[in-house]
Amino acid sequence: MNPDLVFAGGHRMWSVLSRAVTVIVLIGVLVSPARGQMATGQLGQQPAPPANPLAGVEVLVTPYFWGPWIDTTINPSNPRIPSASGTVGFDKIFNHLTWVPFMGEVEFRDGPYGVLLDYMHAPLKAGINTRGILFGGGTGGMTLDMGTAMFFYRPIAMPDQYLDVGMGVRAWGFEGGITLNQALLPSFSVTRGTSWADPLIGFRYHHELGNGFGATAYGDVGGFGVGAHIDWQLIGTIDYAVNSSIDLHAGFRSVNFTYSLPNAGADIRMNGPLLAATFRF
Repeated sequence: MNPDLVFAGGHRMWSVLSRAVTVIVLIGVLVSPARGQMATGQLGQQPAPPANPLAGVEVLVTPYFWGPWIDTTINPSNPRIPSASGTVGFDKIFNHLTWVPFMGEVEFRDGPYGVLLDYMHAPLKAGINTRGILFGGGTGGMTLDMGTAMFFYRPIAMPDQYLDVGMGVRAWGFEGGITLNQALLPSFSVTRGTSWADPLIGFRYHHELGNGFGATAYGDVGGFGVGAHIDWQLIGTIDYAVNSSIDLHAGFRSVNFTYSLPNAGADIRMNGPLLAATFRF
């Protein structure tokens, strides 16, 4: 059998099926209101409105600003190559941002259950000095993405304190690139990236201090060799309730992981002050 004919026939059949599905959908859209009107006329009452899936769910949106410094230690797999370490202050990180970073989280709560989603995106770029001989300068950049999803259960809920325990996952993404401008040699660029995900277990404890103030401690640990060898985080904040809808937070955040690269092991520690505001809906 001629394959062109088979292809043409299959294409026509797909076209007919697509049109049929479109007609069925349009008929369903047009008929459904008419049927609803007929039912209303017969029964003499309005149909019940559809249930709101978010009814009773509290939504907490928290944009935040985190200003970490980064401590890095690289341990090459070759024992003849010594380890290297260094610290990059937040002032240098801030000066090398190519765009406004995104930092925020949202939490959905229904009774003792909660789902927390946290995401941070930071694009960085810096100039490279090539002395203008082989290459006419260049740039190097890196993009960091960190996302955390936690499912919480609240076994302790009292007027002045609560405790959440949970499990979840944290995903990491790093992408870096170097571009060298043309001089004696033609321009050159290379881009590489890596990503992984770590299972997590965590807790969160909050205690009211009075006069609108409170304190919150959060911690999680994971990795367990699935992605990173170990991946852990600690957050401590002092909280202030402006009103029933807005809370302010100030504290400290520490995010750390140890991960195996193709030819070395990387130990990364990010620590710095944290400012946030929570809006309740």
